Amino acid sequence: MNQNKFTHIAASFLIIFAVLLCGCGIGARIRKADMKYEIGEYYAAGELYKRIYPKLKRGDKRKAEIAFKQGECYRLLGHPRTPNAYQNAIRLHYPDSIVFLRQGQAFMRQGKYSDAIKPFETYLEGYPDDSLAKNGLLAAKNAAAWRKEFSRYKIQEVDVFNQKRTSNFSPQFIGSSADALMFTSNRRAKGSKEIRPSQITGQMTNNLYSTRTNSQGKWESPEPCEELNAEGMEQGVCSFTQDGKTMYFSRSFSSDTIDVGAQIYVSERGGGEWTEPHQVILFSDSTISVGHPAISADGETLVFVSDAPEGLGGKDLWVGRKEGDSWIVDNLGPDINTAGDEMFPTLRKNGRLYFASNGHPGMGGLDIFIATYDENTQRWHVANIGQPFNSEADDFGITFAPEGEHGFFSSNRNQRKGFDHIYSFELPELRYIVEGKVTDTSNEIIGDGAVRIIGTDGFNAKVQLKKDGTYKVKLNPNAQYVMLCTSRGYLNQKSQLTTAGERDSKTYTQNFSLATISKPVTMDNIFYEFGKWELTPQSEAGLQSLVKLLNDNPNITIELSAHTDMVGNEAANKTLSEKRAQSVVDYLIKNGIEKERLTPVGYGKDKPVVVDAALNKKYNFLPVGQQLTPDFILTLTEPQQETANQINRRTEFKVISTTYKLY
Repeated sequence: MNQNKFTHIAASFLIIFAVLLCGCGIGARIRKADMKYEIGEYYAAGELYKRIYPKLKRGDKRKAEIAFKQGECYRLLGHPRTPNAYQNAIRLHYPDSIVFLRQGQAFMRQGKYSDAIKPFETYLEGYPDDSLAKNGLLAAKNAAAWRKEFSRYKIQEVDVFNQKRTSNFSPQFIGSSADALMFTSNRRAKGSKEIRPSQITGQMTNNLYSTRTNSQGKWESPEPCEELNAEGMEQGVCSFTQDGKTMYFSRSFSSDTIDVGAQIYVSERGGGEWTEPHQVILFSDSTISVGHPAISADGETLVFVSDAPEGLGGKDLWVGRKEGDSWIVDNLGPDINTAGDEMFPTLRKNGRLYFASNGHPGMGGLDIFIATYDENTQRWHVANIGQPFNSEADDFGITFAPEGEHGFFSSNRNQRKGFDHIYSFELPELRYIVEGKVTDTSNEIIGDGAVRIIGTDGFNAKVQLKKDGTYKVKLNPNAQYVMLCTSRGYLNQKSQLTTAGERDSKTYTQNFSLATISKPVTMDNIFYEFGKWELTPQSEAGLQSLVKLLNDNPNITIELSAHTDMVGNEAANKTLSEKRAQSVVDYLIKNGIEKERLTPVGYGKDKPVVVDAALNKKYNFLPVGQQLTPDFILTLTEPQQETANQINRRTEFKVISTTYKLY
């Protein structure tokens, strides 16, 4: 064998050995990743799959499975690249069509609702009765519209509860106190020996923290609950009886090698300290995990989460009813539980149950739902509580203050790395206010009078005007109101408003302009054809105002007068003014005003205007008390003369009697 041939054979053996060695290395890394995946160390497994995936060649059948498992790890951790991993698995022809269901769910979680429709439809082709896919498709087609639905609830992230790069979630009021709160957080407590994150979540261990409001009503910085937190243990969701003396909470051993599972513990408070917790036995099989306790106000009913056998798939809500020292446990059934996960229950003292689910139709991730039990049908009615509580992310762990519609909930919305933060929510009280100012027709303040308000809901109030002519009254929702403004020496004026159908607080402005009884009132918005007596369409608003005034004051009679300026023949002007006055009277009669209440008069140019303070304020070249006679007008400039003539061309009314049909 010559040297060149020997060298070539040796090189070939080296290449084959390297390939085999590399293959063995990849296989070992896959087995390690799969082991961590099987025991629930999703963070560690996901990181391994991420590094393995690009090392595998295109034709390697393992590549599709690695992509799918990477997607599963990312989904369970809320990773933003979850859809990409599933898309890789689909592109590589992953054999199980569940990849389409998962991709649809991943798109929903990112708020990409239109992208989620096709994967759900593809999965339903093979499994047309799958409830998760059907609910997912329903949500994908409607979630965008649901997110636009109106809600009066206001939410805000609570900075004092949250820390950057940490999860803080599932707040619970301590008993009936609205100024004491406990929640779960993975922030590093002072003195903690923990140095690395969990292989399961990639985050630090969860512990319980409490906080109270100070004398100014502000929440203080949270402090760790030292007597309940313990090294090597994960503390989970908590719940309290109404007296705040009994606390249930989840606890599990923190292990990077085995899936220990969670259990529920109970502790009593006495003398300001929590007693050593002891485990609550709910199932005879100690290997069944239970968590997320929600205790009723009286401590006799416990709703919790478990993936126990005989469930409906995923994690279910179960209920335990206390009998002596034991608990009788039942699954809450198909009205509430789905093939997905139902978690983080909260019981309100009104009997309503709140919980989070990714199985019912929602906006993506976990949504918060409300369940109300119907005693007649013995069924639960479940409804999504909508936005702003629910988003495309995980929304869960709600708690309500003992009184009112306010409290806190958890969400990882707007958190790229999936950290949970605590938000406050409040349903603002609906406030309806009507306010305004009362003046006369010359815009002078009337400070002596009252506004009477009567509502269809029985509301009846009379408020006196302030000296500056203003008033302010609080109204009720969903009612119609009639308002009457009165003042001695002035005609009454009515108005109407309604709060029915208003979805938010509102302040109404209702000003009143009262006509005096003692002198003529000029109507500035009554117009006629030039040199004629026909009313123009622009007069409609002014004429209707006069109709309303007469209806508001059914016991008055008035003289309706028309006036011309000094230009033109005196007899012709008088005739024109008489016909104009009659035109207004005819209009009023046509609109239901009795003719006996109306006296038309045409004065022509016989009664020029006497300038008052309001006219002087508007036209400072017209002195107060000056009568706009022809002699005075001729002393003015041509533009001023036109203004004076225009003022004299007017329609007025004055009250003749206030006792029509009174006796």
